[in-house]
Order: sequence, then structure tokens, then C-alpha cells
Amino acid sequence: MDDFGTGHSSLSQLKRLPIDTLKIDRSFIIDIETDSQDYQIIEVIVAMARKLGVAVVAEGIESKTQLELLKQAGCDMGQGIYFGEPEGRDNLKI
Repeated sequence: MDDFGTGHSSLSQLKRLPIDTLKIDRSFIIDIETDSQDYQIIEVIVAMARKLGVAVVAEGIESKTQLELLKQAGCDMGQGIYFGEPEGRDNLKI
């Protein structure tokens, strides 16, 4: 489930859909270094995912500090410009 915590993603969808991964929206990641509430929300999402047997991906990682905090919170995977600039359309062909 992409962008968990925003828009149309909801807890009720966790029951209805065959989900194996939750992607935490970058809006929770942006201020994680300075906003303890964002960090606490991420910890709760990770704890819930563990109970459900679901992997957690953090979106929008931009710094080493964000990465370390997300690891500490228990996120399984991450994506964002910290790991490299987005690929151009031509590089995405299969």
C-alpha cells in the first residue's frame, strides 16, 4: 500500500486487500529529525505492520540522519534521493 497515512489509504483497506508492504509517505519523513511526533507515528506504523506481518518502506529519504532514525524505528527498506537521483524515463524501460 503506497503513501500510507495520507489520502485514500486507510486502516480498513488493510483488512480488505492482500497487502505485503506498507510505504510510509514522505510527509512523515521530511521533518523526522526535528518533529518527535512524526517519529512516534512512524514507530506506531512499524509496530502495526509487524503485527500484520507486513514489510515497511519509508519514502522520501534525503539524509543519513533520516535513514538512521528510520532504521532505529524498524523500517525494512527505504527510497529517496539519499540513495541517488531519480532515473529518467528512458532508463526505466524493461
